[in-house]
Amino acid sequence: MKHQSFSHEHALYLRARKKNLALVWILRLGILALLLGAWELVTALGWIDPFIMSSPSRIAKTIASLYADGSLFYHIGVTLWETLAGFAIAVVLGFAVALLLWWSDTVRRVLEPYIVVINALPKIALGPLIIVWFGTGSEAIVFMTVLVGIIVAIMHMLSAFVGTDQNKILLMRSMGANKWQILQKLVLPSSYPAVISMLKINVGMAWIGSIMGEYIVSRAGLGYLIVYGGQVFKLDLVMSATFILCVLAAGMYFLVVLLEKALVKNAER
Repeated sequence: MKHQSFSHEHALYLRARKKNLALVWILRLGILALLLGAWELVTALGWIDPFIMSSPSRIAKTIASLYADGSLFYHIGVTLWETLAGFAIAVVLGFAVALLLWWSDTVRRVLEPYIVVINALPKIALGPLIIVWFGTGSEAIVFMTVLVGIIVAIMHMLSAFVGTDQNKILLMRSMGANKWQILQKLVLPSSYPAVISMLKINVGMAWIGSIMGEYIVSRAGLGYLIVYGGQVFKLDLVMSATFILCVLAAGMYFLVVLLEKALVKNAER
């Protein structure tokens, strides 16, 4: 069994770091509690119409009613599946395309303008075409999610690949390394921070894409609840679905943070 020994200064540093982390979490939760309390108070006092802005207590009652009628986890499951599927496809395809563009300068110079144009295109404008192509099921929503996230993944990863230290690349070439060895030993390891950054960005893009898709065409999901609630003026339902979206997005982001910590620990070994 291995025992780690730390100097007194290092132990003090670790203790201070833990205290700082605890303080950060206390402040985070304190700010959240303050905002929710203020929101509940101003609606209870009638300063803001609760019909328009809802309130934390009304949101809790709405979520409880959705749970009671058995529809809560059904709608969450639909949106979560669409988001995770679109996120995974966008990340994998984006990484692969960025790798191809890095591998061939000619292909990159040919395709880069098209990628920029597609990135600038408002994806919502393709909504009618997506319905015609994929119908009104989950496939259309997953495609919209992929469309929103894949260009971000490509551009982010391509920038990281191209930005690899050229001096190190020249050094490896001078030692007889081929392009595959340079990719494996230098480009990919140096791109770990960019991969994590891309994943964090695409978490938000995936939720934007799935909800955008559900706005266009959906029969279930949190986006459907938001659209339906707005149409029949059930704004408590709108705010409840939005709150659940925030919780799910935060949870997905937290998983990426855990992955980042695992990669950092693995790199330090």
